[in-house]
Amino acid sequence: MLPTHHTIRPWQTEAFRTSSPLLLLGGKASRLPITHTSLTQEDAGVGCPPWEEPTLALPYITPKSEGSAQATQSPTHQTSNPTARSAWREWIPVGCSLTGFGGLGVELCPRREKKREMAAKQFMGHKLHRREKNSASLCWDGLCPIPPPWLRSRLREDGMGTDMAAPGQPRCASYDAIVIGAGIQGSFAAYHLAQRCKDTLLLEQFFLPHSRGSSHGQSRITRSAYPQEHYAHMMPHSFRLWQQLEDEAGTPLYRRTGLVVLGPPGDPKLESCRRNMGPDNVLDAVTLAQRFPGLRPRPTEVALWDGSGGVLLADRALRAVQDTFRRRGGTVRDGEKVLRIDPGAVITVTTTAGLYCAPRLIIAAGAWTNAVVAPLGLRLPLQPLRIDVCYWREKEPGSGGSVTPCFMATGLPYAPHGIYGLPALEYPGLVKVCYHHGSPTDPEERDRTPPGSPRPHVALLSNFISSYLPGLEPQPAVLESCLYTNTPDEDFILDRHPKYSNIIIGAGFSGHGFKLAPVVGQLLCELSLGEEPSHRMAPFAISRFPGVLRAAL
Repeated sequence: MLPTHHTIRPWQTEAFRTSSPLLLLGGKASRLPITHTSLTQEDAGVGCPPWEEPTLALPYITPKSEGSAQATQSPTHQTSNPTARSAWREWIPVGCSLTGFGGLGVELCPRREKKREMAAKQFMGHKLHRREKNSASLCWDGLCPIPPPWLRSRLREDGMGTDMAAPGQPRCASYDAIVIGAGIQGSFAAYHLAQRCKDTLLLEQFFLPHSRGSSHGQSRITRSAYPQEHYAHMMPHSFRLWQQLEDEAGTPLYRRTGLVVLGPPGDPKLESCRRNMGPDNVLDAVTLAQRFPGLRPRPTEVALWDGSGGVLLADRALRAVQDTFRRRGGTVRDGEKVLRIDPGAVITVTTTAGLYCAPRLIIAAGAWTNAVVAPLGLRLPLQPLRIDVCYWREKEPGSGGSVTPCFMATGLPYAPHGIYGLPALEYPGLVKVCYHHGSPTDPEERDRTPPGSPRPHVALLSNFISSYLPGLEPQPAVLESCLYTNTPDEDFILDRHPKYSNIIIGAGFSGHGFKLAPVVGQLLCELSLGEEPSHRMAPFAISRFPGVLRAAL
């Protein structure tokens, strides 16, 4: 029995040799005459790996009667045969446009409500899927039946991956979805869309890789310990998705070290973590000294142990999710700044290098989010912060400063936003200890801080190192910077645009979003596809900030 997804592979059919391929229609095969194809013998499978087997693209067709089909030159032709209409009701083309293949402009689906969306989609007519509730998850042999990257690139070069344009006007390359921002959140959103067989474009204003945003560097803390219950519930899901990406990428992305959460008794964040983790995770002084001999807490402080805590290898993880996205047929275009977004049933995105169209758009532009959404009449309460990322030298080389697990210190009167640390990783013999806050900045000016500018957070950290980590030198050996983009409550924004429901916004990750990126990307994907979100979305709603919708500029 053929699967619901049916992809015609040209070298498997006599039709390939006769240029009259077979098309599955409601379980019956019909012959479709095609007078032109840009597939060569090389395209037919010579030297192609099995996961990129070439696929013969077909033009739109209009059913002549049930079980048969005929090509037509008219892009607006509708069949009047009620039997044929009934037979075709459940079949919808995925990723097609009226451009057609080899100059043919013919239509597959007579349903009026689909015509506008169809006209905006790129010609990829070799795949059909039966419309079912779970159609997004239906793939043949675990592979999405979309053209492999080499074929999609070829079609676009031939002008077949574009909507028709007036003479002299730029062509608009069409996709099922566009994601703006190739940081960790946008990359995971694109990854999940590609996993659901959506032809997806991932746009990035800087050339990859880069250190301008919030996703660069070699390390990020991951943990189950969270004071907010909604994040604590999301973390097991996130760990599973990180493991799935590790398996797909074939490379380790996570190093388990354990995590100590330290603070005074009665501190609200500490107590919330204890409630969410359970009572068995409190460390006594002897156990703490064994697990973290270099830490010198105050006698009255409480320590919690999170055995799932550790280090995510950030640069490697970002590269892995982008590579996996590409292998699934996704397109990454870096060095393209978004200049304009025209909303509508079909959204048009204009960049410095091209014009792109899709029925859905996800914006995950980090510190540049407000610059992107302001022309759409939205002003979100986002504050970009420049963070001092400090590395501290061991007094005894090779000792690691006795900083073995990761740690978080909360409830300190001189550091109200908390301090965190990771074992030596980026630089041999240098331990990463940072303050979980920064100075307001313009993301375009982050690296233009005049020499000698005061850095009060470095002095704060030096005081902490002297008191709590005496095995480290009290002055930083390396000082770098990165960006946070904070909301007033430090909860994420994951929601639809209040006016344009097919524009989804992910922003305000407030310095703790990297570990949750696999789940965030899935939620953004689900919102864009109209699926039921995997987690409760109320904490992330735009509506919690009144007055953000303005008249469009």
